[in-house]
Amino acid sequence: MTIHGSCCCGRVKFELLEPPRMMGTCHCSRCRKVGASTFVIVSRSTLKWLNGREAVIRYAPEPPYKYGRCFCGVCGTALGEILSEDETFPIAAHALDDDPQVRNRFHEFVAEKPDWYGICDEAKQFPGHPG
Repeated sequence: MTIHGSCCCGRVKFELLEPPRMMGTCHCSRCRKVGASTFVIVSRSTLKWLNGREAVIRYAPEPPYKYGRCFCGVCGTALGEILSEDETFPIAAHALDDDPQVRNRFHEFVAEKPDWYGICDEAKQFPGHPG
């Protein structure tokens, strides 16, 4: 089963050759600001670039943050850590065009969640990173 993904303008296009390993939602201020709070964990070997890899730009974080955030350089769509060299990494769930075949398993950094946001599922909640 192939799952397609893209940015808003269509410059960046990719496929996942297998469903993601899991889905989670991060409520830290950093993820909220880049518009990529819900993410899926994918294996690098399942990601196939179709178009626009060269259009992806990476924002390098300052410590203690680990992951760089990637965006389409044309339209600004948040793509998660799609340029990661790790074996598994998160990409923004909203960049997927097809059903990822997984559902939210957890919420992390719930201690940083804004008061106006209500968690509306039964997924496990963690005040910071899951143990």
